[in-house]
Amino acid sequence: MTTTTLNVKGMTCNHCVQAVEGTLTELPGVERALVDLKANSVAVQFDESVVTIEKMTVAIEDQGYDVEA
Repeated sequence: MTTTTLNVKGMTCNHCVQAVEGTLTELPGVERALVDLKANSVAVQFDESVVTIEKMTVAIEDQGYDVEA
């Protein structure tokens, strides 16, 4: 398992937290996702042989948020 932190812009409330965590944990290979609303970030534990950071980024952006490098 690998852990990475993605910077996510546009999250403002608990609904945003649920949307981002939910969409990530639905991806095959994502073990855990934990949003830090104050830091505008999400820590993701994932199997890099199953899912890529690019796929996670697209999933978050599909929810209406911006992922910054």
